[in-house]
Amino acid sequence: MSSNHGSSDRPTPLDPAQTADLQQRAIAVAHHAYAPYSNFRIGAAVLLTDGTIVTGCNVENASYRLTVCAEQAAIATAVSLHGPQIRIRAIAVANLNDTASQPCGACRQTIHEFSTPDTIVFFPGEKGANIQATIADLLPAAFLLPNS
Repeated sequence: MSSNHGSSDRPTPLDPAQTADLQQRAIAVAHHAYAPYSNFRIGAAVLLTDGTIVTGCNVENASYRLTVCAEQAAIATAVSLHGPQIRIRAIAVANLNDTASQPCGACRQTIHEFSTPDTIVFFPGEKGANIQATIADLLPAAFLLPNS
């Protein structure tokens, strides 16, 4: 599930070393997850368009609805550190449970808020496959409001 339209204004793809680094950072931060209820520990590493990488992990709560996803934690940290103008070039999601896990719908919408249609999302697929898709592929009908 990847998109390549060949347009010159599209971001350059990540090289294998950048992709591996992003994925390793997502795995490393997943070890910090607070997941006493599900034991499903997730990490996310966000590569901003300026080259900065910010990470986050999931933080569960006894009231499951109040759980914070790793992707949202990383994006909130990026906004806290760098301001609301951040843009995401790529995001890697990893879990320590050796299972497929795409970003949930809420995370897809949050990623979209700070992305371009070409933002790359890496996530674990079936049987250990590393899947790559653009946010436009993952959320083709994103909810949009005009920014003021």
